[in-house]
Amino acid sequence: MEPIIGRETEQNLLSKILKSGEAELVAVYGRRRVGKTFIIRHAYEKQIAFEFSGTHNATLYQQLDNFRIALSNVQGLKLGTPASWFEAFDMLTKYLTPIIKRQRRVVFFDEFPWIHTPRSGFMQAFENFWNMWASRQKNLIVVICGSAAAWMIQKVINNRGGLHNRVTRKMRLLPFTVSETEKFLRARKVNIDRFQVLQLYMAMGGIPHYLKEIEPGESATQAIDKLCFTKDGILQDEFKKLFHSLFDGADDHIAVVKALSKKGSGLNRNEIIEACGLSSGGGATQLLEELTESGFITPYIPFGKTTKDVVYRLTDEYSHFFMKFIENSKWHGAGSWEKFASGSSWKSWSGTAFEAICMKHIASIKKALGIENVHTETSTWRYKPQKNEQGAQIDLLIDRQDMCINLCEMKFSINEFSITKGYKEELWKKVQVFRSATNTKKTLFLTMITTYGVTTNEYKIGLVQNELTMDILFDE
Repeated sequence: MEPIIGRETEQNLLSKILKSGEAELVAVYGRRRVGKTFIIRHAYEKQIAFEFSGTHNATLYQQLDNFRIALSNVQGLKLGTPASWFEAFDMLTKYLTPIIKRQRRVVFFDEFPWIHTPRSGFMQAFENFWNMWASRQKNLIVVICGSAAAWMIQKVINNRGGLHNRVTRKMRLLPFTVSETEKFLRARKVNIDRFQVLQLYMAMGGIPHYLKEIEPGESATQAIDKLCFTKDGILQDEFKKLFHSLFDGADDHIAVVKALSKKGSGLNRNEIIEACGLSSGGGATQLLEELTESGFITPYIPFGKTTKDVVYRLTDEYSHFFMKFIENSKWHGAGSWEKFASGSSWKSWSGTAFEAICMKHIASIKKALGIENVHTETSTWRYKPQKNEQGAQIDLLIDRQDMCINLCEMKFSINEFSITKGYKEELWKKVQVFRSATNTKKTLFLTMITTYGVTTNEYKIGLVQNELTMDILFDE
């Protein structure tokens, strides 16, 4: 098996579970294609005694028959198809009993939500299997894994029935960071500079399944062309597959993502409901929670506000890229991305995408600022002006316990970013509006985060207190 890149925290947790000497029920969740199955197989390659994966939209009989096949393969026997999930787990119990007497073993259920078909009785049978037998077996680890993150949380982790408080460990697997993406590509002999790694990340995020399609010798532009704008490119039609495999009634989820893709600064709950024509009841709340837990959107509490004022932003790179360039694209084939990259739509997209990446890598920014050990709260801020007033918006604000606030300006540029006289005046006014509107007494540090740095000129001096480049995103 190929070596695993990054995931140190997750690998340490899985190793700890293996050595615990207790019965373990482990829930692993994260969006599709993020590498959940790979990390479980990698960590427990020698310990897996039985593995079974649910099939999307399969019938109860098809799921049970697939279970029979999987169990027959590991037992080396020809078994009959169980009549129910209770019978299936009884067969599994009889198979495992002699094995776990000798050594610690793992049972791995992949795509767990897909096994639970309507009126199948699967969850009741699984609850009975765990509560009545598996939880008493000191040598047994049961891993349940699912891409439908919201389902896993609602039906398993926060279960109010037979599995209430039964999960012993939970692990949410996130996409690679920018640093892990660079390491992953280098391990696959894809040697490109950091600016190109960043461009790839902006288009497809840190999703291993997408990144592994990039070949040595390809530039970021060539890879994006191939994956996104050719008829066989895996990202050409991935979007709808992705959402419909994760959510029942995915059309509303897609509508929210589309609405947020048009508003880089984000929308609050009421604005989303209005833009998408949703009802204002619990359904909208659940929908937003599902998108949040699956990693597509991120809620931010604006500075000085409370949770009822939360603003949601689209933070899944591929979804943003798809909405902006792939959906309804008039260009296809080689050279498509180069054509886009010369237009105004590319400039607005790249700025928003770079901002979103910076906001995902707050730990790296804090480390670069030397405040990793200072308690901070990260937020956004927007001031809607009254009559004869000037409005202002800050997309990343780091409020520090040491009586300082970093007001971050993030700029994506193919060269050093140059502050002009007009932009200096804009930044200065933004700082003054923030101080006046919030009445803060804290010291304000204007912090520039750019790709290649800020050109030293008369407008930068005395204005910019902290200057960071894209390199800090690659340092962990």
